[in-house]
Amino acid sequence: MPSSEPRPTIPIPGTTSHTIAPRTGRHSREGTLRYLKAGTGAPVVLLHTVRTQAEHFRSLIPLIADQYTVYALDLPGMGYSEIVPGASYDEPAMRAGVKRLLTELDLHDVTLVGESMGAVLALTTAADLPERVRRVVAVNTYDFRGGIARSSLLARVVVSGVLTPGVGPVVAGVEPKAVVRRILQGGLVDKTALREDYLDELLQVGRRPGYSSVARAVYQSLPSLIAARSRYPEVKAPVHLVYGEKDWSRPSDRQADKELLPAADFTQVPGAGHFIALERPDLLADLLNAVA
Repeated sequence: MPSSEPRPTIPIPGTTSHTIAPRTGRHSREGTLRYLKAGTGAPVVLLHTVRTQAEHFRSLIPLIADQYTVYALDLPGMGYSEIVPGASYDEPAMRAGVKRLLTELDLHDVTLVGESMGAVLALTTAADLPERVRRVVAVNTYDFRGGIARSSLLARVVVSGVLTPGVGPVVAGVEPKAVVRRILQGGLVDKTALREDYLDELLQVGRRPGYSSVARAVYQSLPSLIAARSRYPEVKAPVHLVYGEKDWSRPSDRQADKELLPAADFTQVPGAGHFIALERPDLLADLLNAVA
């Protein structure tokens, strides 16, 4: 990636940063992918939420690194993965990035852990690569109409502005810190779980050239995340569905996914919202370490 790119500012003890180069030939719209690695043991791959990055799992990684080799991916165009002009950021394109991580690193016996958009990608990647995936933990799947716009009036106004033709790119490129804080806190019951240095990191990433186009494209991709639910019954690996009690999804949304994945384990976390990796990393760690 170009040397002029901003650099991560949040250290995670025991974690190193790596990249995967684009494949040559017809895959010209692929960019370099960045991921964090830590620990030893069977591989666990962490997939972050809309508008975040690998550091979303900063508190979870140290809790599971004694049991797993952890790979936390910056999804295509997000975090410090390369922004490729004209690239797609719909669900199939994002899934292709996850599959690149598993295949380029030749990972097997993988536990896929995704939150929000990452939960959808964990399930669809497992459907595509059954020979590589051991288990899926899908946290607050982001596969229902409205998404983050359900969190607050402010979120609805901002997302509506981002999606509006003409002015949308301008709105996507303007991220006042107070607004971003309030929108993200709309996914938390414990508002203090959004740490100030992490918010600063997200805002720094948001200033990368071209990032506003990526952010807008990701919000525009929600229909493709909803459509991806049709792939859930193809998942052969064991699945654990985890929802925060106060997640943006409604009981009917959760029941619909349970019906598509009737063999899945199901946990509802009392007093937690959409960003469980921020609010209750201990719970996710206990869930993962119990079957390491």
